Amino acid sequence: MNWKVVLLVGVIGYASFHHYHNRPVIHGVGEIAPSEPIQSNSSADSIQLNGFMLTALADYSIEARVLSREDYSVGMASKLSPTDLALGWGPMSDEAILNKIDISQRHRWFYWHADKLPISQHEIEIHAANTHIIPADNIIRRQLSNIRVGQLVKIKGLLVEAKSPDGWRWRSSLSRDDVGSGACELIYVTQLNAS
Repeated sequence: MNWKVVLLVGVIGYASFHHYHNRPVIHGVGEIAPSEPIQSNSSADSIQLNGFMLTALADYSIEARVLSREDYSVGMASKLSPTDLALGWGPMSDEAILNKIDISQRHRWFYWHADKLPISQHEIEIHAANTHIIPADNIIRRQLSNIRVGQLVKIKGLLVEAKSPDGWRWRSSLSRDDVGSGACELIYVTQLNAS
């Protein structure tokens, strides 16, 4: 068999598998994650991870729909957090609403656009967040690599501030109603489940 044909078949096979593996999950109309995230005071000790010092700011758990995901491999932040998940809960977990909103991520930011708002801008802003994921171990890292858009995820861990020896610093938001720079959650994830 001609090597070009073998190569072409291989490329098509890989592309098909990649598309199938990353296809969005469809749940239908209705909120699939109606509850607000839960945040409480933390007494966790500081954590050394990959050369960074993580200081716990709060215990945190969230059940949310994955609106978008973006993986990173370049820059200081990627050594700590390889993936951002844009997460939605309440009305932002309802396909009837999400079908009317364009959602994207880039450069560690989460963007949305709607020609006509299906709910108020404020409701969108307080029910969605860009979330920087810090896997606590290789099990969480593997689970994270399989997360697909549309899945319902349950995440438990810590909102943290990360520091490196050279003075670089990255701090989580502690509010769900802030927007813009500094509004993202930086989560040290100890439990991750997806369906």
